[in-house]
Amino acid sequence: MSIGQNSQIVNGSNTAHLLIEVLPYIQRFAGKTIVVKYGGNALAGASDDDALGEFARDIALLHAVGIKPVVVHGGGPQISSLMERLGKTPTFQNGLRVTDAETMEIVSMVLLGTVSPQIVSAINHHGALAVGISGHDAKMFVVEPRDPALGFVGEITKVDSTIVKELIADSRVPVVATLGTHSSGQAYNINADTAAGALAEALGAEKLIYLTDIEGLRANKDDPSSLVRQATTSQLRTLLTSGSIEGGMIPKIESCILAVDRGVHRGHILDGRIPHVLLLELFTDAGVGTMVSKG
Repeated sequence: MSIGQNSQIVNGSNTAHLLIEVLPYIQRFAGKTIVVKYGGNALAGASDDDALGEFARDIALLHAVGIKPVVVHGGGPQISSLMERLGKTPTFQNGLRVTDAETMEIVSMVLLGTVSPQIVSAINHHGALAVGISGHDAKMFVVEPRDPALGFVGEITKVDSTIVKELIADSRVPVVATLGTHSSGQAYNINADTAAGALAEALGAEKLIYLTDIEGLRANKDDPSSLVRQATTSQLRTLLTSGSIEGGMIPKIESCILAVDRGVHRGHILDGRIPHVLLLELFTDAGVGTMVSKG
């Protein structure tokens, strides 16, 4: 046997072992709904120019093996970039964007005119049929003003997931832009982490996965070695109270706690810059990032 043939056999054996490792996870999650919050930070922070393509390929693969993915997207860096180009300074309070009337127009332009079409097109290109919708559609997200100081930032008071369930039943991949509607008809900006958690709860999702631009939750935000691999919702509440969690991680953790405590089986916070991180977390024994369970 030549060295080349031996190498082929070894590589083939490694591939076979990988497929054997993957099979139980595919069987476990087939038919289950998984909500993936694809953050603007995950896209903007990726070093690979085809990061969106890799993400879309992963979503298409999940769909192909019988899993029901739902993508909820933000667009924070893209919104901030356009604001700055237009001469506006982005302002945040506890991780939430202060949104005046002009900023609300910019938010709508970016989410509906740029980010959503990009994600939908990429998923369609890789073989799954994606449909872009927003919280406006069919009154999916009904909101009330969260805080007068934040302007047009909505607190979700009602989720009607009917349109998402219909798309899933039609073998489509819903791609949800996080805008909501007040009873007056006024559009409101919704934090994408909050929206993803609320929708995952309404759908009774198996998993709620946040893709962001760090490796997971850190007990000390400035210390990469303090990565929390597994945590319960009660442990996360303690971290929130202690002040260890700051900025944009606050709404992520708050929404994850609520969703998991109210029926979502597991929450995950993953580094969206890692190629195929969804597949690594769902289909391998080791897993990556932070996993959250009820407790």
